[in-house]
Amino acid sequence: MQEQRYHGLRFAFLAASAAMMAWWWAGARPFAVAVEGSSMAPTLLEGDVLIATVPAGRMLAAGSLVVVEHPARPGYEMVKRVVRAVGPDGIWVEGDNAWSSSDSRSFGPVERHAIRGVVRLRYWPLARAGRL
Repeated sequence: MQEQRYHGLRFAFLAASAAMMAWWWAGARPFAVAVEGSSMAPTLLEGDVLIATVPAGRMLAAGSLVVVEHPARPGYEMVKRVVRAVGPDGIWVEGDNAWSSSDSRSFGPVERHAIRGVVRLRYWPLARAGRL
């Protein structure tokens, strides 16, 4: 008899959890990113697969990993680290591997609208999976 009393609570909890997940998914719009090249080594290696979310309107913290569109190559996206804000709409981004990175050191700051996502976690390979 006791189990029947709480059966409805379990269903309500599952329904609330699903609703919260759907709300987060709609707002964050997560997407996968595959790492190519060595510009972010040793943090990210070629073949790593990441999850990024659409950036919210708030400031990006220095040290955050972002997916950014290359200013001279429309449609070409790359993962870089935020170093600092430059003026009201500029972001200075750099790769962790300076010798192998095309970043703000070569093309200057990127505009805030060029930031396509904020990297949240690595899910592949499993041995390196986790939050970033």
